[in-house]
Amino acid sequence: MTTTADAEAAENGLTPLADYLGSVLRRLRALPPLDLDLTQAYGNVLAEDVVAPHSFPAFDQAAVDGYAARWEDISGGGRGVGYVPVQSSRPGGRTVRLNVVGDLGAASWRPVRLTPGSCFSVAAGAPLPIGADVVVPVEWTDQGMAAVEIFRVPKRGYGVRRTGEEVTAGALLAHSGTYVSPALVAVLAATGIGHVVVRPSPRVVIVATGDELVDVGRGSQPGQVVDANSHALTAAAAEAGALAYRVGICDDDPEGLRGLLEDQTLRADLIITTGGTGTGPGDMVRRILSRREGSRAGPVTFTDVALYPGTALGFGTVGAEEVPVVCLPGDPGAAMIGFEVLARPAINLLAGAEPVFRPSVRAHLLETVSSPVGLREFRPAHVAERRGGGYTVQPLNGGPFTLSGLAEANGLLVLGERVTAAAAGSTVDVLLLDRRR
Repeated sequence: MTTTADAEAAENGLTPLADYLGSVLRRLRALPPLDLDLTQAYGNVLAEDVVAPHSFPAFDQAAVDGYAARWEDISGGGRGVGYVPVQSSRPGGRTVRLNVVGDLGAASWRPVRLTPGSCFSVAAGAPLPIGADVVVPVEWTDQGMAAVEIFRVPKRGYGVRRTGEEVTAGALLAHSGTYVSPALVAVLAATGIGHVVVRPSPRVVIVATGDELVDVGRGSQPGQVVDANSHALTAAAAEAGALAYRVGICDDDPEGLRGLLEDQTLRADLIITTGGTGTGPGDMVRRILSRREGSRAGPVTFTDVALYPGTALGFGTVGAEEVPVVCLPGDPGAAMIGFEVLARPAINLLAGAEPVFRPSVRAHLLETVSSPVGLREFRPAHVAERRGGGYTVQPLNGGPFTLSGLAEANGLLVLGERVTAAAAGSTVDVLLLDRRR
């Protein structure tokens, strides 16, 4: 189905962003799965469902330090429902007294049984004696060793964790596509899992191109531009979960560029270049990678996309292994937006992560903004939750090209191809950036 926005983009010779992304992402496949030790699986995505081989807890155990007892021995015939005092330090006060017949620690393994009027001193994590159905916390007793006086009676079952109470054997722990978080590692380990099958983190190589580029640590001079892109994109790839490698700067030398990319295919699942995607005299990346060889088209196709900032994007494969390559513009703001729009979804797809796109919300716009017709604009913005529910979004000064705006943003305001102005008070789409603040 062709929308009005798609038609307008086509009239301008531009490819609608949704069409372009669909055509690129359909060419990518998740990386082959690996069986990894659990300690190495953090940060990866599960490649298959994981089922618990054992229950957790694996046995009835104490949840707190205290005394494992039979509730009927301490409840006074049922009068101790809830946290009810059953003894007073004043003369004539009642007390519940039990014989302490042993101590159980977390390493105890011999089964023991309670007899009426007795209890065991237990540490948190210790196996429960047979017949125990409550653990009285230490602080509710006189902490006796041979006999203990109990001042307060908990509910039946207090301080007890039963076998399989949290996870039963055979239960589904996580679906394929689930991100392996530290908490999930704990659950997997607790149920007896030592290895999991995951999609490996994609190895992403970042290359900045251009004769004008100089490395960081100095200021720009006429004819020189400090390479901010390769550093920023390496950080962005790492934030997306990739194993990111910054190669650095490559001059606009055809043979040097070809050789560099060929070398990097040996260690990369994805290559990202920045710079040279336009049609100007110095845009070497586009000229080299899209060049026809005999009757064959070049390995990378460059497309003018209805995207603002940075309409010129490239995608294809390089090397005998046909490693995917994403070519982003040289302007730092356009490169960062291009990464969010194209490179980040590609990394997520290779990693097997779902969904591949950032989450989005609908937000109340606090300031009127204008946008170029026929282009889908991504503008740095600050998103906040409203006290009564929902979100507000404040566009940041300078528009989409400003690095300072991107550094401050926790969202990207999205203005569609047909939007030339969005009034304050209107509702707009916002992509949420997972900045750790």
